[in-house]
Amino acid sequence: MLLQEMFMHQKPEYQDMSSDQTVAKPQDLRKTKLTLAHINQLRKMNDQRTVEYMEELQNVQVQYGQPATPPQ
Repeated sequence: MLLQEMFMHQKPEYQDMSSDQTVAKPQDLRKTKLTLAHINQLRKMNDQRTVEYMEELQNVQVQYGQPATPPQ
């Protein structure tokens, strides 16, 4: 978790706690089934993380990259 994530609102592409029914109980013996909706949600989350990672890389390049040489 990044520090900035503590102060930002959760994005809708992240986990939706209202639809989370994956809490396992001691009497549950079977594995949970992965539906197409679950797989689609995982794909969307992965796509969102990839976009955020690319944006973070651009920010790092701006912060730590070589300064532009002033025109002479």
